[in-house]
Amino acid sequence: MALIAFNSPVDTARLPRWQGRLLTGAGLALLPWMGFLAATLPPGEAAAWVTLDALEAACLLTAGSRLVRGGGGHRAAAAGAALLLVADACADLLTSAPGAELAQALAMAVCAELPLAALCMDLAVRTHARAGRAPGPAGPRTSASGQQPSRRLPR
Repeated sequence: MALIAFNSPVDTARLPRWQGRLLTGAGLALLPWMGFLAATLPPGEAAAWVTLDALEAACLLTAGSRLVRGGGGHRAAAAGAALLLVADACADLLTSAPGAELAQALAMAVCAELPLAALCMDLAVRTHARAGRAPGPAGPRTSASGQQPSRRLPR
């Protein structure tokens, strides 16, 4: 069973830069939102929601800035952002009061949080599949003598 290596080298030149800009913009948009939450919610609730949104913003800004630069290393932050965004959507839906508050939470989940989480997860997984592909067009690897390497383990 293979583990996903979030730090393996990736050719990010093929990734569109708009994805990095979108993630960075979403992370920046959370900053004034956190101020609004801190000013309007009771202190106990504000601390929880601001902490969750601060973690989301950090992951989104990290993944977005690394994608824009094209240097790689965005996958762990994108996976973290996806997880936090889904958790945020679930918590919003579960803690909202019936009526207008629930409708607003549902609209935010469907129109913003879950699509952004899907993009983040796609960036985390898709680029890994590209980096961890089997041997390229040259075919399977061969040893210096031209033979396939042995699959037997040494004793």
